[in-house]
Amino acid sequence: MEIKEAQNLVDQWIKSNGIRYFNELTNMAILTEEVGEVARIIARKYGEQSFKNKEEEINLADELADVLFVVICLANQTGVDLTDALDKNLAKKTNRDKERHENNEKLK
Repeated sequence: MEIKEAQNLVDQWIKSNGIRYFNELTNMAILTEEVGEVARIIARKYGEQSFKNKEEEINLADELADVLFVVICLANQTGVDLTDALDKNLAKKTNRDKERHENNEKLK
């Protein structure tokens, strides 16, 4: 699926199932909550914390999809074309970071 297609799909879903977008501030709070859920799984699966019995069923892919969904909602409601934004962001990172990463001894 292309990013633009995902933006359109989320927009259609919101309009048919969600009634309307939550306001931007509410979506920012929801995004923070969803990122926290991803952090909780990562801390337990890859870090030193352990799962509680019931938590072992938590699905990282589903939580990452929740983050992506809310990011797309925020992009849609603020008029951001994520394809264009990602293209520009990758160009910026390429120009800024190529030599820095190549010369970083910690990455070798």
